Amino acid sequence: SQYSAVDTNPLSVYIMQPIWNKIIKIVPLWIAPNLLTFSGFVMILVNYFLVSFYDWDYTASGTSPGLVPTWVWLLSAFTTFCAYALDSIDGKHARRTQSSTPLGELFDHGLDSWATSIFVLSFFSVCSRDNGKTGVSVYTMYMYLSIVLFNFMCSHWEKYNTGVLFLPWGYDISQVVLIAAYLLTGVVGVEVWQKPFLFGYYITDALVILLIG
Repeated sequence: SQYSAVDTNPLSVYIMQPIWNKIIKIVPLWIAPNLLTFSGFVMILVNYFLVSFYDWDYTASGTSPGLVPTWVWLLSAFTTFCAYALDSIDGKHARRTQSSTPLGELFDHGLDSWATSIFVLSFFSVCSRDNGKTGVSVYTMYMYLSIVLFNFMCSHWEKYNTGVLFLPWGYDISQVVLIAAYLLTGVVGVEVWQKPFLFGYYITDALVILLIG
């Protein structure tokens, strides 16, 4: 069946899609769309394993600020952007080269299902685990992950029943927020997450509200 998706997010429609349409023009026609999909997933894995090497138990940012080198956060921003871009242009490239297949869609969304977890798990290293003063509790981390995965599941369940994938607004917003958060951490340091920034609330509090919204 013909792949059908609806994206009404203003961030995507007016800002990101024009960017992807320019990037897709520099991708050689001989490159397979599945290669773009897989390359994006590899970027996510590189980010995850690199951050895990420096922060295997989610405490480095809270108890030992500076333990994770600045370049790791900056590279995380870069790999997240690359993964975001490749995931956004693989379908465009497939239609451009007339090589769209159900297998390609399954491969794309199958890897997305893994990426959804990995993005969230990587981001926890920025916030750090709760140490009694700052950080996010393990329970909150679990709720973060559950909400994101439930949203992903509902979107594809809807697609299965209607034949149309209504892309959640949260996808583009979350990717841009992730990239900005890694850049902020790299430039300012993890301390920015450990100090109240408005009316006694932490940035992580704002992210919880954004995520639930």
